[in-house]
Amino acid sequence: MAARRLGRRADLAVATVALALAGWVTSGLWVGPNSRAITVNSSDQALFEWLLSYGAYALTHGENPLFTYLLNAPDGVNLAVNTSITVYAVIFAPLTFLIGPPATFLVILTLNLAGTGFAWYWLLSRLRPGSLGSGSAAGTTGRGTDDGPFVSSRLAAAVGGLFCGFAPAMVSHANAHLNWTAGWLVPIIVWRVLALRGRPGARPLAAGGWARNGLILGALVAGSFSIAAEGLFFTALACGVFLGVWALDRSRRAEVRDALPRLLRGLAVTAAVATTLLAYPLWLHFFGPQVFHGTGFDARVHSEDFLAYGAFPERSLAGVAGLGTGLAPNETEENSFFGVPLLVLTLACLVLLWRAASPGRRATLRALAVTGAVFTVLSWGPRLKFDGTITDIPLPYAPLAGAPIFNAALPARLAMVVTPIIGILLALAVDQLLRNAAPRRMLWAGAFAVALLPLIPVSLLTIEREPIPTFITSGAWRQHVSQGGVLAPVPFTLDVLPDGQRWQAHTFAHRQGEFAIPSGFFLGPGGPDGRGRIGPVPRATDGLLHEVARTGVVPPIDDTDRAAARADLNHWGAEAVVLADQVHGAKFPVDAEALLTATTELLGPPQRVVDVWLWPAPAGGW
Repeated sequence: MAARRLGRRADLAVATVALALAGWVTSGLWVGPNSRAITVNSSDQALFEWLLSYGAYALTHGENPLFTYLLNAPDGVNLAVNTSITVYAVIFAPLTFLIGPPATFLVILTLNLAGTGFAWYWLLSRLRPGSLGSGSAAGTTGRGTDDGPFVSSRLAAAVGGLFCGFAPAMVSHANAHLNWTAGWLVPIIVWRVLALRGRPGARPLAAGGWARNGLILGALVAGSFSIAAEGLFFTALACGVFLGVWALDRSRRAEVRDALPRLLRGLAVTAAVATTLLAYPLWLHFFGPQVFHGTGFDARVHSEDFLAYGAFPERSLAGVAGLGTGLAPNETEENSFFGVPLLVLTLACLVLLWRAASPGRRATLRALAVTGAVFTVLSWGPRLKFDGTITDIPLPYAPLAGAPIFNAALPARLAMVVTPIIGILLALAVDQLLRNAAPRRMLWAGAFAVALLPLIPVSLLTIEREPIPTFITSGAWRQHVSQGGVLAPVPFTLDVLPDGQRWQAHTFAHRQGEFAIPSGFFLGPGGPDGRGRIGPVPRATDGLLHEVARTGVVPPIDDTDRAAARADLNHWGAEAVVLADQVHGAKFPVDAEALLTATTELLGPPQRVVDVWLWPAPAGGW
């Protein structure tokens, strides 16, 4: 009883630390949840806010949560090929209606980080050695049986779990990626995959265990597909590599023969359940309207730099001290960035564990090491990138780059699989060291401090975001646009100009009704070689106004431009064109005065309505 109370206290302590760290990383947004944005990625933040509000709107209005005509009018957007986070949108719909999409986004982001750290701690402290091969330290009485946890020390589990939750990749993706920060899904899936094999000696064909576990895993797969499909794919690959290497070990052959029937039957149930639940999303994803194959992102650019593994991340103590390197494609993609000290420490931990391990534990260590090496090499992409320069040296990822599913993934993100492998090795090493003599523990404690202290995260950079116009928040827009009609924001909405979707998100969450917009921030068809692109293929008018927004320069506008603008607005079915006094640019400042001049040259003098400039559609159309 006393041990159980102590365990619950440890759980509470780890959960508290995880939540405090998550609050610290996101503290810049908590200052003003509805008015502040993440500096380096306010565009993705606006997108996820829109997805949360649209999902809540679809739930309460009986609309299709995976396809909408409210973006990219009149063609619509296939959200199944985008990161729809439908599960999050549905679960948090009451909160979205209560406190608004920006604040709900912040709550989920914070819980994602805290939940990931705690979930890995929970797995490490509860997982039984029989799940990964029995045997801990050779010659240790009471250790290495199937009766104790994989990591016997809660402190060791906490070290590994908190590292996984707040590793450089997680903090980097906390720059607005609700999908990639949902790392808590990974240990839960791993737990259920390992549960499929059952306990050694169990009846191979006993349906209760593998059927129940397959059902649970199938439901988890379906939910994970909604939240982070790319992460689910990487998790499946990592489980496959790990289990494959582990199963090939000679010391595990009897266990493999014993567990294989249950595992295969459980996976069959998993596939059946997941396919049933995902039948429509998968059809829409691969065969529905507005689909594409592959993304517009260059795999050579979005691959991990060879030197990035030993570099320090920007939002860490080392980074703010000036040791950041800028080796990532952008601030949200620091997928490794462990630093040389941690790499050295990880190798030392592996050697320490290997020397003390039984054959069963060595099979696990070998599988971890091989999986880490495979994903490290794959993360380097099709061509080796060294210190920011893409070389001509081909790598094993090259033949995979055009394969289905791989062509929609970014190879650099495969490095994220290495994070939990390092976390597991750190936890195992701490567990081992706590049984060693005090002088040796102190030496290792110093090594852990040198490796981990530079990676302690600092808070994300945030900025004040331009307010949503009163014209939108007051509902005045309904006097100028019919229910479901098209409102064209100037400049037209894109990833770098997200205001139109922010306006929509507000109207959805405050139940004001809905209007459609041309363009939008989404992935859709129209990219090179049949691949996807961000937003639609631009037409003359949105292209012209985008350049004005980007440069602040109004080009000469003639009757040809005016005729093209009228044709474009008729194509979109726009009932009103609206320009706010302040426009948010995610990557550059926007000159609203230049946009007012250019739009007036195109469409004539506007009306002043509340706090926006408005050009209503003429009675007979544009």
